[in-house]
Amino acid sequence: MNGPESLAFLAGLVRARAGIVLTPDKAYMLETRLAPLLARTGLGSLDALAARLRGGGPGAEPLAREVVEALTTNESSFFRDGKPFEHLRRLLPRLAAARPAGQPLRVWSAACSTGQEAYSVAMLAADPATWAGRGAAARVEILGTDIAREVLARAREGLYTQFEVQRGLPVQLLVRHFRPEGDGARWRIAPELRAMARFEAFNLLDDPRRLGRFDVILCRNVLIYFDTPTKAAVLNALAGQLAPDGVLYLGGAETVLGLTDRLQPLPCERTAYTLAPTGGAAATTGAGSSGLRPAHAA
Repeated sequence: MNGPESLAFLAGLVRARAGIVLTPDKAYMLETRLAPLLARTGLGSLDALAARLRGGGPGAEPLAREVVEALTTNESSFFRDGKPFEHLRRLLPRLAAARPAGQPLRVWSAACSTGQEAYSVAMLAADPATWAGRGAAARVEILGTDIAREVLARAREGLYTQFEVQRGLPVQLLVRHFRPEGDGARWRIAPELRAMARFEAFNLLDDPRRLGRFDVILCRNVLIYFDTPTKAAVLNALAGQLAPDGVLYLGGAETVLGLTDRLQPLPCERTAYTLAPTGGAAATTGAGSSGLRPAHAA
């Protein structure tokens, strides 16, 4: 049996640690996604899992982390949604031209999952056509972050199934940047592209100032899982890490409107945002100087 109190406890744990809102009608998601964890740990039900976590003691913290990671959505594909990458191709040379010679451009792929977004940026940066007419290509450094350590390990490995490379990746880029492995059912991205990207664990509810300033931030299809105060806090924190002429990309169903006055939409670019001219105020909702809770490893 899985009682409503246990379901509410587990949903509250995920909300507190990852900002993800799981309403009562999502009980099936808890049961489905946590089933492998229950089987592996020998816990017979969500009630038993909740009781184990409530009890604390050795092993409770790693178990809580596994619960949170199991309930995060790790959907990704190469060049997902297309249009933001078309804009980014035009943007990178303009940003590079505004930087001192030799200064790298920094790109943050937030909630990067298994790395397809970060490597899509790397492919754009490695394409001579992106820098046509500018001379030498600028150096681009890409940071991918995610709360789930398992997907980060896959991103670092840069190894993808045939199904994954067929989702959004043009065949010419597959041939140029990937090598088949084993029976040809898996493809590994080229070492030079892997060298452009690094991946580390980071919770978007934590303070991002230690990550530094970025010229481009991609935080796409993540805010849809948060409540309004969390969306506002995350957007304010991202704005604080964005270069004055930098660009933030959100998902197609996401917006900054009504959440923060620190960001404004780019004309004719539905999912791209820049810092507002005045720099904005703190958010209309949210708390603290950074709008975030104290750092906590999830």
